[in-house]
Amino acid sequence: MGSDQSLHHVLIVAGTPSEWAATPDEQWAHRLADLGKVADHVGASWLTIRPSGPDAAGTGSDGGSDGDTEDPPRPPASRTDVVGGCTVEAVAAVDGRQRLVAAIEALRLAGTEITETSITVELNAPARADPDLVVVLGPDHRLPASLVWELAYSELVFVDAGWADLQPAHVERAIDEFTHRHRRFGGLD
Repeated sequence: MGSDQSLHHVLIVAGTPSEWAATPDEQWAHRLADLGKVADHVGASWLTIRPSGPDAAGTGSDGGSDGDTEDPPRPPASRTDVVGGCTVEAVAAVDGRQRLVAAIEALRLAGTEITETSITVELNAPARADPDLVVVLGPDHRLPASLVWELAYSELVFVDAGWADLQPAHVERAIDEFTHRHRRFGGLD
């Protein structure tokens, strides 16, 4: 991979809160370790995993209330692991707009100047950079509600697989696609 295509931070957007909550701890441990190995192998320092958005039956930008009176699923736990030199973090935040508002409010309360840089640092913490690559599981015609800020500077790769089917090979193919793209950063050439 050339220096202009290096990966420091990979973000995977996959699954719903219900799918996350239903994933057994042992499967989580294996998934984080396996995906972390892929990210570590290409030199990424950070791998973040986030659900794609609210469950279809929930409320939010991905769907409306379906009228059921069932209790919403328990929120999934956030998880962190270190694999080689890569910190792997599964963050249960599902609404990018809420994350953005919370980040700005945290900066305001801390008395920190609200700038693009300070917002980026707050949103990506503990990662130290915006994601270079966002791997989205699902159709390429629908952006997850959990993405807002990351869309500005990240490359998107869509993978046609579901949460239960997510394998390291999917992430390897997404990274391969990323490394073969000509990134123009808004240029027209």
